[in-house]
Amino acid sequence: MTFRPLQYLRFENINKSYGEKILFDDINLTISRGQKIALIARNGTGKSTLLRVIAGEEAAEGELAKVEIGSGVKISFLKQEPKFKPGDTVLETIYSMDNPKIKLLKAYEIALLNNEQEKLQEIMIQLDDLKAWDFDVKIKETLGKLNIKNLQQTVATLSGGQRKRVALAKLIVEEPEFIILDEPTNHLDLDMIEWLEDYLSNDKITLLMVTHDRYFLERICNEIIELENGKLYSYKGNYSEYLEKKALRVENETSNFAKLKKLYRKELDWVRRQPKARGTKSKSRVDKFHGIKDQVKSQKTDESMQLHVQTNRLGGKILEAHVIGKSFEDIKIIHEFSYKFRKGERLGIVGPNGSGKSTFINLLTKKIRPDSGKIIVGDTVTFGHYEQEGMDMSVDRKVIDVIREVAEFIPLDKGKKLTAEQLLERFLFPRPQQQVYVSKLSGGEKRRLYLLTVLMQNPNFLILDEPTNDLDILTLNILEEYLMQFPGCLIIVSHDRFLLDKLVEHLFILDGSGNIKDYNGKYSEYRATKKAEIRAKPAAVKEVTQTKVDQKERKRIKNRINSLERTISSLEEKKKETESKFLNPDLPLEEIQKLSAELKEINDGLEAAEEEWLELSVED
Repeated sequence: MTFRPLQYLRFENINKSYGEKILFDDINLTISRGQKIALIARNGTGKSTLLRVIAGEEAAEGELAKVEIGSGVKISFLKQEPKFKPGDTVLETIYSMDNPKIKLLKAYEIALLNNEQEKLQEIMIQLDDLKAWDFDVKIKETLGKLNIKNLQQTVATLSGGQRKRVALAKLIVEEPEFIILDEPTNHLDLDMIEWLEDYLSNDKITLLMVTHDRYFLERICNEIIELENGKLYSYKGNYSEYLEKKALRVENETSNFAKLKKLYRKELDWVRRQPKARGTKSKSRVDKFHGIKDQVKSQKTDESMQLHVQTNRLGGKILEAHVIGKSFEDIKIIHEFSYKFRKGERLGIVGPNGSGKSTFINLLTKKIRPDSGKIIVGDTVTFGHYEQEGMDMSVDRKVIDVIREVAEFIPLDKGKKLTAEQLLERFLFPRPQQQVYVSKLSGGEKRRLYLLTVLMQNPNFLILDEPTNDLDILTLNILEEYLMQFPGCLIIVSHDRFLLDKLVEHLFILDGSGNIKDYNGKYSEYRATKKAEIRAKPAAVKEVTQTKVDQKERKRIKNRINSLERTISSLEEKKKETESKFLNPDLPLEEIQKLSAELKEINDGLEAAEEEWLELSVED
């Protein structure tokens, strides 16, 4: 058994700056085996940079800087935007590791694809010797869960989301001791996210990640570190414990943090009302939380956080879909769907990647036409559509100018106004940063600015397509505060389970075959219902499902059986030859001992091959 050190990483007196901007100043961090740590920080403050320094991809700064990695510890790093050799196929990318099992499995896949039978037999014997078939099953399962099917597609032709999933699959296959993840849930659908959550919950995995997925933080992490003003603050526990301890820390600091205190407390209050994934709340923890809540109630309410936006009135007819259908070639996206939206509708749209969620939105907003049926949009409707692709903003414009180009202010109730500058401030663009050019913003800051251009249009029907990608948790809290007070209709397409549970009242569920199910309830309730249905399936149905074998797997089993039959035949011949040598009466004692050892090895091999042949024959 290979010994692994208890301490995987030690990080002391680390500095990092770009010009005059200090990202972190003399920070220290230790990560030990089995820890699952999340890094939280506002966009543009150095989260991804810190991950790159820890992963050894950027140099640490500081006269006393020290970075120590545990001896023999293998680190794998999932970046937000992974880079591959553009000419490589998905297969070549997944199997591009210095590992004899991986190299053989790659050769096996290529031989299978090219139907090279002789080569297949040769490779399978080597795979048997290395006992690599279990590893192959793990690879296939990982690729299947992440919906990676075309292994011959070149990575240059993949979308950003597909590249991220290929990189994640490669990381999981590598089986590193220490995993670093930068926004791992971006571009994953909800089923993939829940599968990844289960995988990362394994006690053997040591983890450091940046994520905005608060259910991940709640269910996986045992420590959260926050990068704020160049310093690291550590909070033992999961997300709700972080919120609790963060609120207490802010309580003891300057009153300038009043708005943040309220946000964290509201978030904590909501989290505490949600069902736990596992375990129960201890009495001391509950008492501590109620103590914080009492402190909040005793303080004066900060009315400046209220954003009672005055949108244009919606008429009686809002948005109607009448038996609409849409297909692309032979792929059916929407099939005979009808629905009438009501005032104040708050709807979530979920479904696997490629099921047509963005297409459905574009049909509703009339950006594309249905093949059949019709869409009717009321005269009073003003759409605000935040799209996944983002906005092509000119990099030589200032932040404030981007917003002012849309509008100078948003009307509030009682004749008040929210100016462009004030909206930017509320979404964490202070006045000095409003004068910064777009080219100087981080990826997350650009997404936040794009979101504000949509909100500044003052729509009464807001559509957000994956709004949480690249946004930090503090921004998400502020966005949720805004949306909870938004008086118009709201549609959210998202893989963020926390956001869906918090903001929407029912779901449209796309199954990828053109059907849309209307589910009245929150996302967590829907998932609980689905799991109960699966558990309640008749035993016969379960048995049929469990015994279905992939065609490719059948072929592998058949090839393996043929290989075993040849191995058995060869070993039987060897056995006969060896036994015949014992007939020599002049055989010396040393030769007898040597032949006896050979015969035992042959018999052991023969017994193992026959046993495996029998098991596979039953399966086949």
